[in-house]
Amino acid sequence: MKDFPKNPGRRMLLKAIGGATAAGAATSFIPGCGSEHKQKNLSFQEIPHSLDFNHHLPQGYSADILLSWGDPIVDNIAPFDPKQLTAQSQLQRFGYNNDFIAFMPLAEGTPAERGDIHYQSGNSDRGLLCVNHEYTLPHLMFSGYNDEYSATRGVSAEHVAIEMAACGHSVVEIKRAGKGWQPVLDSPYNRRITSTTPMQISGPAAGDKRLQTTADPSGTQVLGTIGNCAGGKTPWGTVLVAEEGFGGAFQGDPDKIEDLREARNHRDFGITPHNRNLGDYDRRFDIQHEPNEPNRFGWMVEYDPYDPQSTPRKLTSLGRFQHEGFTLACKPGQAVVAYGGDDDEVQFIYRYVSKEAYLPQDPAHNRKLLIEGTLYTARFDQDGSGQWLPLVFGQGPLSRKNGFHNQADVLIDVRRAAALLGATPMDRPEDVETNPHNDCTYVMLTKNKSRAEDGVDAANPRARNAAGHILEIAPPGKNGVRDHTSDQFRWQQFLLGGNPNAENPLERGAYGQQSSYNISSHGWFANPDNVAFDPLGNMWVATDGCESFGFHNGLWAMATEGPLRAAPKHFFGCPQGAEACGPEFTPDGKTLFVSVQHPADALNSTYDHPLHRWPDNKPKLPPRPSVLAIYRDDGGEVGS
Repeated sequence: MKDFPKNPGRRMLLKAIGGATAAGAATSFIPGCGSEHKQKNLSFQEIPHSLDFNHHLPQGYSADILLSWGDPIVDNIAPFDPKQLTAQSQLQRFGYNNDFIAFMPLAEGTPAERGDIHYQSGNSDRGLLCVNHEYTLPHLMFSGYNDEYSATRGVSAEHVAIEMAACGHSVVEIKRAGKGWQPVLDSPYNRRITSTTPMQISGPAAGDKRLQTTADPSGTQVLGTIGNCAGGKTPWGTVLVAEEGFGGAFQGDPDKIEDLREARNHRDFGITPHNRNLGDYDRRFDIQHEPNEPNRFGWMVEYDPYDPQSTPRKLTSLGRFQHEGFTLACKPGQAVVAYGGDDDEVQFIYRYVSKEAYLPQDPAHNRKLLIEGTLYTARFDQDGSGQWLPLVFGQGPLSRKNGFHNQADVLIDVRRAAALLGATPMDRPEDVETNPHNDCTYVMLTKNKSRAEDGVDAANPRARNAAGHILEIAPPGKNGVRDHTSDQFRWQQFLLGGNPNAENPLERGAYGQQSSYNISSHGWFANPDNVAFDPLGNMWVATDGCESFGFHNGLWAMATEGPLRAAPKHFFGCPQGAEACGPEFTPDGKTLFVSVQHPADALNSTYDHPLHRWPDNKPKLPPRPSVLAIYRDDGGEVGS
């Protein structure tokens, strides 16, 4: 790996971000990645920056509050009453802090007519809404808390049980009703996946001694999933669920662990004696009792939403870290390629390449593709080139000399393996997705305030990066066909978060969006987190952190090609205290689903005295995380 220059001056910084002028930074220098085609203009009327207790949409758009925390997902149970909530009841209700969303179509007609291949139907009027529930906030869920985790009357076992039941994932059938949407509560598909749902462990680390516990000496079975942030979908009809901030669920002192390797491992994921005391209620979350239990989390989980009896499985082939998500690039007859990021400062970007090829007409074969393959990590070189570095036991520094004894060790300690290979530490990589229209891959880099002046590089050009940025990656190829399996790639800056009109931007580290198009005063944003692409190939970015800049989080849309490339327009705004997550379109582009997570999460805001009570705005209901279904009043495609 090349050594990046120390203390680069103004000239080097401008060169690193792609040019000193706005036009220079917006123009793609990667052939076929932004310059050949003109995307259809995003014609909606942009909304302004604001910060209040409501959500905001452009004129001519409406939003249904489709599902909120506590809403029933099965028929014949009572409406939500937070004071009557029990853990058993929560298992039949929509979970808390909704994040990633996947819309999985349901085919029309009888089983004989549709062949039960729902995901190939492209139906945009009926489907399964598959939603992650990342974490809980007891001070906004229950009465009597005076701050985030401190209760005036003590934390009860029942509250902890409710929280564990409110995490994980929900599958809810929904249907279009007139212009809007509604859940189908008597659907046989509806289910909850929680922190106690039985799961299989698959792939190279399955059965390894570091995954064996008292309850599971086989190292192949685990209860539940936690920290579920973003995810992905497969073309064979399964859903991928990420495990991100799992370390906070564990308590204990790593310094008291006899195995020094595990002690280092636990510290790396933020396990401390001061974490939440879930281990007091379930001993597997106490590392002094079960030091290997954390190794059974931090994976991607795959499950079949069309089979409510199916058992989810954890995919150790995709590595263990703080997964924001993994998204796939699939071409018939070729290996499946999956991209993902490790959501933490100075962590890495990863790619997985399957051993076998994707066969569209063979779902059984395809369901093995994420079990056996090779995981890689990315190095971004100063000249705009890049290299995928294989994370394979026995190659280079991934040897017994450095504490790796098999491939399971490499995958469990993949952060350390990536660092030893010389991967580029990034500014908190979150969502990584491929635009099917130009076959380029985009990386959301949310922020990194800890990057020092002497630690900047071409791919991360700002010290104390408070606003984040977006990278564009292009594998080699020609005539619009790219080879995602190649170990070589080109990369460039696509967009830099922050105010383009900030004074002394180089000194303050706020470069702002760079575009040949003069964006409005409301078009700039900060802290890109999740990303989606509409049927026309436009990019839709959800943010987490704009309130630090004085306005709400939300959604911004922009073209990736043509003269309006990287010129954002502000489409959606969250109520105060919330972030936007999981943007997802129906196949026809006429509905956009978005998660509004942790509304009213602000200083001194509690269940008893919340900042506001969105979305119900009723005195007996607390603020509730919710999924919105957004559509045009005239029935047209969203954004166009």
